[in-house]
Amino acid sequence: MKLLHTMLRVTDLDRSIDFYTNVLGMKVLDRTENNEYRYTLVFVGYENQADGTTIELTYNWDTNQYDLGNAFGHLALGVEDIYTACDNIKVLGGNVTRQPGPVKGGDTHIAFITDPDGYQIELIQVR
Repeated sequence: MKLLHTMLRVTDLDRSIDFYTNVLGMKVLDRTENNEYRYTLVFVGYENQADGTTIELTYNWDTNQYDLGNAFGHLALGVEDIYTACDNIKVLGGNVTRQPGPVKGGDTHIAFITDPDGYQIELIQVR
């Protein structure tokens, strides 16, 4: 088995695509419009869908708000230099909610950011 994708419901598809591509450096890998059921799916990621795990951005045309709930935790991305990554994210308009630094009681350096819909993304330094 292989993890294929994580689906996130978004309220502004263009804003979400801009965040994941311009702020986090992903690529749009696929896009599907469904006129009958009024939704758009956009898959973003760093590798093609056959080789890597992607994020499915689901935009329901008639929904402009979601309750994120408290069961979902976060997505995690590995970065080589977490400090530079956070600086770049801030310059590009991203929201860093936990500044980079070591985890409590450990050596791993992490940070947290949020996407335009408030989903948390953990950045983990992976040198």
